[in-house]
Amino acid sequence: MPPSSLRVVYAFAREMHPKTTDVFIEYGTAGFRTKASLLEHVVYRMGLLAVIRSRVKNGRTIGMMITASHNLEPDNGVKLIDPEGEMLEQSWEEIATRLANVSDNDLEATTAEVIKQVNADMGLKASVFIGMDTRYTSPRLAAAAVHGVMALKGTAKEFGIVTTPILHYCVRCRNDNTYGTPTEEGRKYGPYSLVGTPGERGYYEKIVGAFKNIRGKLPVHGSYNTTLYVDGANGVGGKKLNIIKKSLDGELDLVLYNLGGNGGKLNLNCGADFVKVSQTPPVGVEHAPFQRVASLDGDGDRLVYYYLDNNNKMHLLDGDKIATLLASYVTELLKACEATDLKLGLVQTAYANGASTKYITEDLKVPVSCVKTGVKHLHHAAQSYDIGVYFEANGHGTVLYSDKAKTTIRRIAQEGEPEQRKAAQLLLNFIDMTNETVGDAISDLFLVETVLCARGQNVKDWMEAYTDLPCRQLKVTVQDRNAISTADAERRCTAPEGLQSRIDELVATYKSGRSFVRPSGTEDVVRVYAEADTQENADKLAAEVSQAVFDLAGGVGDRPLA
Repeated sequence: MPPSSLRVVYAFAREMHPKTTDVFIEYGTAGFRTKASLLEHVVYRMGLLAVIRSRVKNGRTIGMMITASHNLEPDNGVKLIDPEGEMLEQSWEEIATRLANVSDNDLEATTAEVIKQVNADMGLKASVFIGMDTRYTSPRLAAAAVHGVMALKGTAKEFGIVTTPILHYCVRCRNDNTYGTPTEEGRKYGPYSLVGTPGERGYYEKIVGAFKNIRGKLPVHGSYNTTLYVDGANGVGGKKLNIIKKSLDGELDLVLYNLGGNGGKLNLNCGADFVKVSQTPPVGVEHAPFQRVASLDGDGDRLVYYYLDNNNKMHLLDGDKIATLLASYVTELLKACEATDLKLGLVQTAYANGASTKYITEDLKVPVSCVKTGVKHLHHAAQSYDIGVYFEANGHGTVLYSDKAKTTIRRIAQEGEPEQRKAAQLLLNFIDMTNETVGDAISDLFLVETVLCARGQNVKDWMEAYTDLPCRQLKVTVQDRNAISTADAERRCTAPEGLQSRIDELVATYKSGRSFVRPSGTEDVVRVYAEADTQENADKLAAEVSQAVFDLAGGVGDRPLA
């Protein structure tokens, strides 16, 4: 593409999406995320980058998702999705940040520099899929994304309002037609059909079809009941479940709350992040004692469960509980298949409760890896196993199956002894039900319900597998969150000087004490995590560590807690 043809890049920016702020915006853990009013020029420029990325990948489709996930409604964001449905390659994050922050006058030249740097063949076709969440600012930002794609002569396909995992799924399917069809509903057989191969099915057909198939093999028994309350966070995930529930034929009775009506605000006092961090039930949900409740986040990529006991006390089943449930069930099926050559491992972050790590290693006998916060780090580490289970404690995670694992399990399903074939068929349905591209609240919900049904367990049975250590998460506003540096998968603080030694001193005063701090990848704060033997002690330790961060890392305001 000759330099003269890049002039439209500047023209679009100047006339329609000018840079109106000097605020530096960085591509973080989940892309760009900040106040929506600061993002229009950023999203336009990410449209440019998506086209360049598509051409570097020989014309394969790249995704752009407009969302701020669990953040409150005034925020928004954008993240790029690579061809296999995975997060943007990490080396491109610096390029994205550079392109987002140059002046309009320098945009044309910087775009040319990026094209040269990555050796993009601008003569190739380029394809970009664009999705958005339910925020009122999302349509305007999606339009900016389309203009960015147009400016470099790419082809944009808009999916409208979708969950983040649905867009990841569609990008993967567009580039790998054996994985499925790049639509929500599918195309060849009608909605929710169980006919045809997985590669011929859209998202609902594949995920929901596999769930219905496996439930047909698992009679409801024991203390499991088919009623599930769901908190939709007033976001897109609840809306999609409202579509799906009509096709479940009584296999699962979804009772949906917080679907965005009656003035409910996105993620405000509801949703997975609110429930996990505040450890309190969301507003807008009716509760019966010991009834399972699942909470999604605003864009449908996080899931946590909880229930209230007879004393109205909340009991949380977060990403750690989901990971251990799924890993233990897959381990059972592998044992029944006698697939002894397949290695299963579980990946966590520093946020994983210490009790869960002990349970996984000592009771389940499953190897555990600990990595930095962020799905991209967990996803990569999970790929080192034949079957990799990864979840953040916040409820974002999935299961990955290698080609070796899938081939082995299919062979056993066809050639094994009767009991081996039965277990292998269940495992094949379990694989089909899994969105391997990214953490997916809807897919994970069906996986959890499958395991509980198979075991005849209620939510209390699930909770009793092990007892979490009490924990607390807090936020501290500082002048520069990047003044905090970490090592050892973010479990140790290397800057500012003296902070880690102070944390060590505080932790030593509490039984079962553990604490770490890290700069947020999605908000302009420092996050503090603490756990101890009692909730009171976990709260006190978190408050004391927060004060240390405030004192040593340049706290803003007159108190440490955000």
